[in-house]
Parts: sequence; structure tokens; C-alpha cells
Amino acid sequence: MKILIITGASKGLGKAIATYYSKNSYQVISLSRSQSKELEGIRQIACDLSKLDEAEQIFRDTLKEVINSKPESITLIHNAGSLGEINTLENIPAQNIKATVTINYTAPLLLSSVFIKETEQLTIPRKLRTISSGAANGAYHGWSVYCSNKAAVDSFTRVIGIEQASAKNPAHAIAIYPGVVDTGMQTQIRNSSEGAFSNVERFKTMKENGDLASPESVAKLIYKIDTDSSINNGEIVDVRN
Repeated sequence: MKILIITGASKGLGKAIATYYSKNSYQVISLSRSQSKELEGIRQIACDLSKLDEAEQIFRDTLKEVINSKPESITLIHNAGSLGEINTLENIPAQNIKATVTINYTAPLLLSSVFIKETEQLTIPRKLRTISSGAANGAYHGWSVYCSNKAAVDSFTRVIGIEQASAKNPAHAIAIYPGVVDTGMQTQIRNSSEGAFSNVERFKTMKENGDLASPESVAKLIYKIDTDSSINNGEIVDVRN
């Protein structure tokens, strides 16, 4: 029995990933604030990652149950994410900055820490996969919080790769750039004003030209990357490559 625990699987790319893994003989557990009637055969656990103490306890309980079931592998995919408010940094409220950083960076960092510690005595494959973004390597007007969050995600992925190198059974961590995917996040981007996000017309054009990838097609590529044993621990991988 292969287990996938994924955050933010109730919609968009997360839902597509959960569905694809389920069809490929994984027992999938979704940790999301909302539930989806379309996730047939997938266990859904209500979990608000913005409430760190509560989310940590829910994850610990879920992971303990998974470990006791004696699976053949455990994969954790950090998929939940938020652009937060798209605006120049000085115009983003403090509470929005805090909430966005918590969802995009603090929660994945915390859950990764728990995952590594609680599974370190296991002899089965232990895999950490974080959905990052090409924005980690770019500077987009109005995306100061999101870009910096994704850069931080890439950084902790590389560090995990280094730290786990000496482990008896290393947890294998990679970050994945999914490309530009046709999800609700893209809708939010296109609804931005040009004053808040100067590149908004480019994203509107991409939608009009059909240049956005479907969540289903990207989910298949993420699965292919996840199951590719040649990818090094701590590596950052772009689905478009």
C-alpha cells in the first residue's frame, strides 16, 4: 500500500494530483480547509494550514495512523498555496503578509520537520514533494510575498537534501515547478489591476491564446517526476524541462 498525503487537494492542481495518484494505486489522504465531492475514494480531512498548532496536531495524528498501517511508501506533497494580495509591498496589509507566508512557507516547513522526524526509523521510501514556482527565480511586480516564499521553499528543499545525505534511510525531497496552470490562481492574476500587477495583460493573453496547461496534464508530469529515481535529493525540477 503506497500512501500519498497532500495538502490543498480540494480544487485545482491539488485535486488533479490526488485523482491521478488514486488511479495509480495510491491511497490518498487530502488535508484541506474545504472538501470536494469530486474526490471519490479519497479520504478528506479538514485542516486549516493557517492555524499552525491545530494543523500540526492533525498531521501528526494522520501520520501516526499511516505509519501504523505499515505502508510500502509514504509521500507528502505540499500543494496548498496562495498568491496573497497582489500589490506593491507597501500596499499589502501586515495580516495578509503573515497569512500568505504561513500557507506558502511556514506550514510546509513545519510539516516537513514533523514528517522527517516521525518517519526516520522506517525503512520504506519517504518522499517530500513541494509545489514551488518559477516565480522563485524571478521578480514579478506585485508578487513580493509570493516570489520570496517560493524562493524560501526551494532553499529548504536543497537544505533537506544536504541534511538527509548522511541519514540511514534518507527522506527524499524535491521542489517542482508546475508551469502556468489553468487554475483559480490564474483567475486571480487576470483580475488584478495593472497598478497592482504590471504584467497582467501578459497573463490575459496567455489565457486567450490557450497557453495555460490543464491541471490534469501537469498532474501526470508531477507523478512522473515524483517516481523518477534518477532525480537527486534536494533537486528543483521544472515540469517543462
